[in-house]
Amino acid sequence: MQHWMVGDTRITRIEELIGPLFDPVTFFPDYSAEVVAKHRDWIYPNHIDQDSGRIIASMHSYLIETPHHKILVDTCIGNDKERMPYRDWHRMQTPWLENLKAAGVTPEQIDYVMCTHLHVDHVGWNTRLQDGQWVPTFTNAKYVFSKVEFEFWKRQRSTASTEVFNAVNNQTFDDSVLPIMGLAELIEGEVDLIDDLLHISPAPGHTPGSITLTLSSAGDKALFTGDICHHPIQVYEPHWNSAFCEIPDKAISTRKEVLEFCVESNALMMPAHFGPSFVGHVQDAGAGFSFKFS
Repeated sequence: MQHWMVGDTRITRIEELIGPLFDPVTFFPDYSAEVVAKHRDWIYPNHIDQDSGRIIASMHSYLIETPHHKILVDTCIGNDKERMPYRDWHRMQTPWLENLKAAGVTPEQIDYVMCTHLHVDHVGWNTRLQDGQWVPTFTNAKYVFSKVEFEFWKRQRSTASTEVFNAVNNQTFDDSVLPIMGLAELIEGEVDLIDDLLHISPAPGHTPGSITLTLSSAGDKALFTGDICHHPIQVYEPHWNSAFCEIPDKAISTRKEVLEFCVESNALMMPAHFGPSFVGHVQDAGAGFSFKFS
């Protein structure tokens, strides 16, 4: 289990699953084998599987422990969820909850659940199945996410969709978002939380209401970026969107802004899906950016 200290705040990665999960050709519309070959000195084996050629992706949450609060950032896919035709995510049984407890924290001790956006792989453990009903996993927590994001997926839910990803997210809205609305705080714009320890910023593009979270503690910073960058190749090639970016042009401009912020502030970048060692620092590479894993 990986830990990082940012000032006097401890961050722990809570793993759900990791492996060669995605075909890069379909995942990145601008995929180029020639471009990937330029990065072969660091991209294998932790970020592309040598045998299958598939992207190594991690599904994980971050547990933030301040002197006074316990905060979760994103809650992965979740167990028991109906996710067909995504067979690998359908009715999953993973030890994510046990991993959280192994970090020394029970669900009842979580004070805040921060959702960077409401995609299927970021809200699943918001709820768990109990007596045939989806109930909040973190009964004492405040669930915090963007009002813009909620309203977008609410509209999507009211529109019949034959597109697989949207149909799965509609199901996600029903079983992982609606059941926690009694505990939710919907935010708009720039917001400071928890004695100004966490700063929330709108980061639209991947979804309309995506947010980033800046943790500031004792002079150090960490930036939780959600899906601004799915894979470290996007640090080097920030014009590469995923196939799941709702507003492509805005996703690119937001990504560049986030990378520039990480360089200027020396913030530890905490992405949602990078392979080992999962987090690191963005560096100015002259004509672009590079990434140094922590």
